Amino acid sequence: MYVYSLPMTTRFRGITVREGLLLEGPAGWGDFCPFPEYADPEARAWFDAAHEAAFDGWPAPVRDTVPVNAIVPAVSPSVAHAMVVASGCGTAKVKVADAPGSLPDDLARVEAVRDAVGPGGHVRVDANARWSVDEAVVAIRSLDRAAGGLQYVEQPCESLADLAAVRRRVDVRIAADESIRRASDPLKVAVAGAADVVVLKCAPLGGVRRALEVAEACGLPCVVSSALESGVGLAAEIALAGALPSLEFACGLGTGALLAADVVPPLAPVGGLLPVPRTPPVPILDEALAADPERTAWWLARLARVRTP
Repeated sequence: MYVYSLPMTTRFRGITVREGLLLEGPAGWGDFCPFPEYADPEARAWFDAAHEAAFDGWPAPVRDTVPVNAIVPAVSPSVAHAMVVASGCGTAKVKVADAPGSLPDDLARVEAVRDAVGPGGHVRVDANARWSVDEAVVAIRSLDRAAGGLQYVEQPCESLADLAAVRRRVDVRIAADESIRRASDPLKVAVAGAADVVVLKCAPLGGVRRALEVAEACGLPCVVSSALESGVGLAAEIALAGALPSLEFACGLGTGALLAADVVPPLAPVGGLLPVPRTPPVPILDEALAADPERTAWWLARLARVRTP
């Protein structure tokens, strides 16, 4: 086992270092990396995903490559524009609602991103459930104008009921993320009327096979997104995108660009596409990227708790 501590290029989800634990099995390597604030019951699904990769492998893919979107954190408009151009992607997902009162900055960032992708590109935004229903309606209408048309808005509010209320009042597609993957039983979440798109992340859903079951149960177009894993964990998310029966939208799998260093060579899109792996990549267990003894002990204790039936 190996506990990593990867520096990030910019603050994302409030963190500047990404930690996790790699475990090896007969099928390869798995990445156990639930965010520190997640309780053990929720972290158990992340262990299941890592165990699947290491011990069971993944289902056979139905495509060789998957389209990806550029990831734009809460950065200045000029930095956002440069990030999208450098990515080579025709779709960009922009983080918004990063702080109270951020809408003016969000609008400027979205305008810059639209300029970067051009009139034929796609712009989507992710609010991480930061808005109330009324706030979401106002913000979405403004952001839609700034973008010259949004492809969709990801998780504007926390609950499915609130998503449904927003969806009735705006003309932009609504995507559900946290309200599905953080549900006690994602297979039983009724999304009808609440969303137009489902965002899947195999790590918090318990693995590729479990995520495919959720996709079938939801019955809506799906987008696969990274949970900001190391390259080992990201490979599992790409494997999920490769195994979905249909894939109508670019996926949020370009998060390798958010890491200043990784345990595998960068999984960077070329021409907006990533190749689909058949097996997990083999990590380089570099001492320079290893967590310190205190954090290593913390992760090993966490693993011991969640892997116990």
